[in-house]
Amino acid sequence: MASILSLKGVTKAYTSKLGGKTGGVTEVLGGIDLDVEEGEFIAILGFSGAGKTTLISTIAGLVEPDAGEILLKGQPIDGPGKDRGLVFQSYSLFPWLTVKQNVALAVEAVHKDRSASERAALIEQKVRLVGLGHAMDRKPAQLSGGMRQRVSVARALAMEPEILLLDEPLSALDALTRAKLQDEIERIRKEEGRTILLVTNDVDEALLLADRVAVLTPAPSARIGQIYEVDVPRPREREAMNDDVRFQALRKRIVDYLGQLNAAGTVGESAVDLPNVVPLDLQAGASQARLPEAYVKAGQSAVERRYLEFFKLDKVYPTPKGPLTVVEDFNLLMDKGEFVSLIGHSGCGKSTVLTMAAGLNEISRGGIVLDNREISAAGPDKAVVFQAPSLMPWLTARQNVSLGVERVYPHAGKAERRDIVDYYLDRVGLGDAKDKLAAEMSNGMRQRVGIARAFALSPRLLLLDEPFGMLDSLTRWDLQDVLVETWNRTKVTAIMVTHDVDEAILLADRVVMMTNGPNATIGKVLKVDLPRPRDRKALLEDPQFYQYRQEVLHFLAEYDHGPAAKAA
Repeated sequence: MASILSLKGVTKAYTSKLGGKTGGVTEVLGGIDLDVEEGEFIAILGFSGAGKTTLISTIAGLVEPDAGEILLKGQPIDGPGKDRGLVFQSYSLFPWLTVKQNVALAVEAVHKDRSASERAALIEQKVRLVGLGHAMDRKPAQLSGGMRQRVSVARALAMEPEILLLDEPLSALDALTRAKLQDEIERIRKEEGRTILLVTNDVDEALLLADRVAVLTPAPSARIGQIYEVDVPRPREREAMNDDVRFQALRKRIVDYLGQLNAAGTVGESAVDLPNVVPLDLQAGASQARLPEAYVKAGQSAVERRYLEFFKLDKVYPTPKGPLTVVEDFNLLMDKGEFVSLIGHSGCGKSTVLTMAAGLNEISRGGIVLDNREISAAGPDKAVVFQAPSLMPWLTARQNVSLGVERVYPHAGKAERRDIVDYYLDRVGLGDAKDKLAAEMSNGMRQRVGIARAFALSPRLLLLDEPFGMLDSLTRWDLQDVLVETWNRTKVTAIMVTHDVDEAILLADRVVMMTNGPNATIGKVLKVDLPRPRDRKALLEDPQFYQYRQEVLHFLAEYDHGPAAKAA
C-alpha cells in the first residue's frame, strides 16, 4: 500500500525570551522520519515534553518545521488544510452554539461547494457517528467532558479529511469515559477507513487502537526511536487482550524500551539521615468523642488488628429532589501498615470515602475509627495528597514541606527539622530542586513535593486521592516508583483512590472495588498476594499479575453501565 504521509528529517527548535532578550535555543524535534500508509492507524507514544504536540501540529500545518519535509500524497504541505482534521487535548467549542451548530462551523467553512441539504446531511451523519444523535440541540454546558470531546471529533470528521490527527484527545478524561471514546475511535476507524495519527502517552491505548506504535525519544531533539507492529488481531477487546500472550509480550517490550529511555529514574538517595524524632499528637489534649456503642460491641470479637475501621459508613447529600445517598453501608477493616487501593468508575464515591477518612467531609451515618480514636476532624495525623498538588506557589519546595514539619515537630531542633525536610525531598528525587519555587515546577515535580510533604508528617494514615491522575502515564510510572520506594521505608497505613488498574495492583495489599453510585458500596475485595518490594518489569512477567488485572477489569466491565445493567 502506498504512503499517504511521509516525514523526512523534520526538525523544529524554539528560541526562549528572557527579559525581552533572546535566550537559548531548544531543539524539540531532532530529525523525524516516518512513513504512514493510507488507511493506517499510527500511535505516537512518548514522554511529556518530548515534542509530540509539536510534531502533530507540524503535520497539521500549524507549525512550520525548520528543516526536512512533510509530504501528503507526494506533495509538500503548505499550512493547514481540510485534508487534515485535528482534534486537540482540550476541546474548543463555542458555548453559545449547539452540538449541531458547532459541527456546522467546520462544514460551512470547507464544503462551500455543496448544497445546503448536502451540508445538513453531512453534519447529522457525523454527529450520529460519534454517538451524539440524541444531543444535537444541546449546548456544551449541557454535555459531559467526554461528550464535548466527541463533538470535537465529529467536527474534524465533518471536514472529511484525508488524515485524522488526534492530539491526546482523551488524556483529561476519567478511565471509563476514556474507554468509551476509545471504542468510538475504533468504530470510526472501522466505518470511515481513514488514516489516523494518535498522539498518546498511554501504552494500553496505543496497543488497543493502532496498527503500529512509534515511540519518540525523550527531549531534547526527539526522534522516532522504535516502531512496533501491533500483531494483536482485530477486533480487540480489553479483557480478552489482557489474556493474549502477544499483547503481554509486546506491552512488555514497549515498557522495557521506555524504561531504557528513562534509565536515570527519579527515586533519590539522601545525603542526610532521618532524625529519630516522633511527631506530637496534636489531638491528644482534645476531648475524645465517645466511641459508638455498636463499634464497642464489634470490638469484642476475635479480630485483634483493627487499626483502621470503616463501620456502616454512609454519606447523604441534600438535594432539591430530596436526600441523595452517595455511599451506603461501607465496611472495611485495615491492619496497621496495610496499603489499600480503592477503585471504581467515576461518581462511585471513592473520593467521598477518602475525604471522610481525612476528616474533611462530615459523616452522615456510621463511623471511622483510626488507632482507637474516632475520626471527627482533619489533622496532620491524616496526610492527604490530592490530584492537583496544593502548594504555595511563592514558596520553594523546602519551604512548602517545612510548613507541616514545623507544626508537628515543634519540639525538635531546627537542624533536625531541616534534615526531615531534606531527607524526604531527596527520596522523591528533588535533591537538586529544594530551593526551586513551586511556580517554576512541572506538575510532576509539584506532585513529588506533595508526596514528600505527606511522608514528612509521619502520619498515622496516608490518603492519596488520584495523586497521579493529571500526569501522563510515563511520569506516573516514575512517581509510582517513588511512592513504592518511600512507602517501603515507612510502611504507613495508606489508602489510594485510583482509576488505573495496574497502579492499584502494583501498590496495594488489597484492591477494594466499589459499585457504581448512587448508594455505592464495596462490591469486591481482591487480596494481592505478590511479594514486596515490587518491580514493575518483574510484574509484567508474572502470570499472577495478569490474573489480578483480569479480575479487576472484569469487575469494572460488569459495572460499566451500573448495577442495574449488571442485574439485567
